[in-house]
Amino acid sequence: MNFWCERAWLPSGLAERVLVRVEHGVISSVSTVDTIPLGVRRLHGIVVPGFANAHSHAFHRALRGRTHDGGGTFWTWREGMYALASRLTPQSYYRLARAVYAEMALAGVSAVGEFHYVHDRSNEFGYALREAASDAGIRLTLLDTCYLAGGIDQPVNEVQQRFSDGTAEAWASRVAELKSDEVMRVGAAIHSVRAVPRAELATVAQAFPDAPLHVHLSEQPAENEACLAAYGMTPTGLLHEAGALSPRTTAVHATHLTPEDIALLGSSGTGACFCPTTEADLADGIGPARELADAGSLLSLGSDQHAVIDPLLETRALEHNERLRTGQRGRFSPAELLGAATRHSAIGWDGGRIEAGAPCDLVAVSCTTPRTAGSLPQQVLLTATASDVDTVVVGGRVVASGGAHETLGDVGRLLADAIGELWA
Repeated sequence: MNFWCERAWLPSGLAERVLVRVEHGVISSVSTVDTIPLGVRRLHGIVVPGFANAHSHAFHRALRGRTHDGGGTFWTWREGMYALASRLTPQSYYRLARAVYAEMALAGVSAVGEFHYVHDRSNEFGYALREAASDAGIRLTLLDTCYLAGGIDQPVNEVQQRFSDGTAEAWASRVAELKSDEVMRVGAAIHSVRAVPRAELATVAQAFPDAPLHVHLSEQPAENEACLAAYGMTPTGLLHEAGALSPRTTAVHATHLTPEDIALLGSSGTGACFCPTTEADLADGIGPARELADAGSLLSLGSDQHAVIDPLLETRALEHNERLRTGQRGRFSPAELLGAATRHSAIGWDGGRIEAGAPCDLVAVSCTTPRTAGSLPQQVLLTATASDVDTVVVGGRVVASGGAHETLGDVGRLLADAIGELWA
């Protein structure tokens, strides 16, 4: 199928009346035309590349709307998350993740990085996630996560036993059995400097040198304080010592950083994934996004615990948080924001551009809704939400249109059934 776009955001900027030709799921040519050819799929509004959700914990979606009574902290929220994790089986996780990834597809996500640590020393859960992504019509990077400790110098607790392989070598041996294919890429993750002891960090960092490596970094001040007390350095410094900072690495959250941390991340080419709606929901804080970008870190975005699944809201929140933090507007241009929202390279996939040779991942955002009507085309990213996504194309195939999933039907019902099963 070929596509005609009323307006499309190309690498050179916005263009009108754009014809995208496709062969085997890949864009073969992009041109502007005066006459719409017969037989093409028409995409109205603004068409942008498919979004990359660089940080997901799919099972956290079952906590949405269940954690707001009584206040609490990140650490008390975590206890509820552990309770949920204890209920998961490969079968129930498949059903939940299929619905969550379908919700992502409706919102325009074409690839997701799943920070995966509920694995019970087997790959059953990983392959369940792979099948869920396949059914939802999106690509998956399984960031299989090493998780060995319950905190610095603390053993894993009863629930965390499900997350641990015992040693970094055992983790690497299990992950080596996972196979990448056209739906799933296999990557690695260090859960945090709390969960991987200093002596094991280098083993994890070096285990899969050609794969993406992600790590939760300085999400909470308490993490920094514990690391400084135990090792005399920040989490960033500890990762640097272990050789874990590099252009294939993405630091997730990167919230509470020193100037020296920022310089280390930027100079090493380590990327930074911000999850603004989660960082707000959990009262994590606001990280130094502009400083990291200026230092050399490529930015990406994730929905993390899925307080919402809306790449457009995450994109806008990145800019709005900068405004709140600094008192200045226009910290990121619309083009920079789009780059962060479509950073497929952060999770090891090609994509994020509408040009020949790229996967045909397209998201048509309506310009005539109550939210977007009247917006300048180049500023729709700052007015639209996932509700304004009209058509989503992944690999040249329409996976969602008019707010409905093409093959899975009622995504709300899928979510309700899968979540209800877990809490029953």
